[in-house]
Amino acid sequence: MKFFSKIKSLGVKKIILIIVVLLIIIGIIISAIIYNNNDNARVWMDKNIFRKEKIQDNLPSIEVENMDSSKVCVFNKHIGVLKENKFQIYDNTAKKENELTIDVAKPIFSTSGRYLVIAEQEGQKVYLIEDKNILWERNVEGNIAQITINQNGYVAVTIVDTLYKSVIAVYNNQGELLFKTLFSTTRASTASISNDNKYLAVGEIDTSGAKVVSNIKIYSVNEAKKNPEEAIKSTYTGESGDLIIKLKFQSKNKLLCMYSDKIVEIKTDETKDEIQKFNDKKISFTSIDLSDASVTIEEKSSGIFTVDSIMNIMNSDNKNISTYKVDSVIKEIYTSDNVIALNLGAEVEFVNTNGWLLKKYSAKQEINNVALSDSLAGIIYRDNIEIINL
Repeated sequence: MKFFSKIKSLGVKKIILIIVVLLIIIGIIISAIIYNNNDNARVWMDKNIFRKEKIQDNLPSIEVENMDSSKVCVFNKHIGVLKENKFQIYDNTAKKENELTIDVAKPIFSTSGRYLVIAEQEGQKVYLIEDKNILWERNVEGNIAQITINQNGYVAVTIVDTLYKSVIAVYNNQGELLFKTLFSTTRASTASISNDNKYLAVGEIDTSGAKVVSNIKIYSVNEAKKNPEEAIKSTYTGESGDLIIKLKFQSKNKLLCMYSDKIVEIKTDETKDEIQKFNDKKISFTSIDLSDASVTIEEKSSGIFTVDSIMNIMNSDNKNISTYKVDSVIKEIYTSDNVIALNLGAEVEFVNTNGWLLKKYSAKQEINNVALSDSLAGIIYRDNIEIINL
């Protein structure tokens, strides 16, 4: 009898366990449905369950004297502050990790993963930093206009004020000059290196005619090492009046091309696809500086004196669009890898490329600037930088 009693007892316990597990699963499914479809519930859950809301003065902070003479950047899991040729590197708890000597007065930054390139705008100095240390530094002939870096630390430097209208010098992550490409009649306005180090894309602008003409040239890096003049893999001539703004190689060597009124994708089979056109919409911001997406912010009237901002995030692989709405005008946007930061004035909302809120930051004052990476954000004030882990 005791044996059967034990069997029966075990059966009851198992049934109770199955019921509890089923109730938990049902609860999770119901919660997910409510979270996805009820705005008020989502706001409450983000604040009280997921703890996504952060408030000024309750976060790690870096004290900075005279922020006006300092430049701030975020790369990987570090925050860098450059002031008077001293580049101080902090971790996500505001602990100082290193200090480097960077001899630039007017810095420009470009980051990708653990790499950061710093250059002197309208000067000659270039530095590559990996993690917390300088990998190499170089001087260029001419004046630096732009820099860009890929996830492997390959750097393209756009140089002006030489015998040519523009020169682009490409370096590997050891500081070796791989090649230079020269533009004698057009101006190189934007460049991007593919993440497999195989291709350099350059946007050039020709202003010699009655209307601006923008061309995109894609170079084979391996061929350019031998002969840059014969390394052009393909050339794409824009329509008359098209103005190229930005190029960005994303994953799988997709090349996104942002013009003043549209975004075009150049595929690996060398075909072009116009994926967004926005000259007939009130678009306040656009960005292709993401890993696998492009984003546009459209302002729409929601009342006599009110405006909503609609963010459309297009996945570059499947062309699906995720939408995120805020009930105010967006002051500025910042993008990095898979994160988009929306500056609303006294608030910043951090959203991923699937359209989900990651964190929301509330301030007691106007927010002027935000520095962003895929895992960290720095909220920049006059005398300090508050750190948010995303």
